[in-house]
Amino acid sequence: MTEAVKKAAGLLARSKCAMALTGAGVSVASGIPDFRSPGGLWDRYDPMAVATAEALARTPRRVWEFLLDAISVMGPAKPNGAHLALAELEAAGKLSGLVTQNIDGLHQAAGSRNVVEFHGGMGRYFCMGCGREHDPARARTLTAADIPWRCEDCGGVVRPDVVFFGEAIPLDALDKSGQLALAADLIIVAGTSGEVVPAGLLPREIKARGGAVVEINLVESAYKGLSDVTIAAPAEIALPALAALTLS
Repeated sequence: MTEAVKKAAGLLARSKCAMALTGAGVSVASGIPDFRSPGGLWDRYDPMAVATAEALARTPRRVWEFLLDAISVMGPAKPNGAHLALAELEAAGKLSGLVTQNIDGLHQAAGSRNVVEFHGGMGRYFCMGCGREHDPARARTLTAADIPWRCEDCGGVVRPDVVFFGEAIPLDALDKSGQLALAADLIIVAGTSGEVVPAGLLPREIKARGGAVVEINLVESAYKGLSDVTIAAPAEIALPALAALTLS
């Protein structure tokens, strides 16, 4: 890992405008398993039955059983070294911002300021009926007796502000991620296989314009052959090492 980190630190030090793209692998050390991995939520739930707007309208209690499970995993989670290192790089002016496919809010909790949540976040809730925003703290106190969560104003079902299957990526997230990528001459890819699009296309766009790709992944990804440097190590180990060397 050492030589790869040194090479990546050299690229990052010379970069005029770098960004990051993160996925589920960044939050595993915080106790949040990848939904798709063995033991993840998709081992226990059919995503088409619990993670679509149609399912929420048709069987809200079933969907909220899944959401309670997700909240119980994400609620106690704290930022790990990977989140903290990215926040440190941004604070030092070496990272213009990051795009994350995660919905756990841990980048913001770590101190990152320019965060584009490509798939929304579990820190915001709104009513499907009237659109009223609801207190996210309430979500963490819900029990099986309280679901589905309903709006006090209109009785509509309350949902998290996340992108369910079949829903479009928010235009604001597309716009902001596109702006970051257009300005970037380097992208750090951490903890994502690159298979989920359109977020997974960002490194290819930057590479096509002559930029560099630094990849941090434990397993082979869709970026094989594209990355200038591949660091085969956990994000919570590789990113702090990269930050320390870059900022030393």
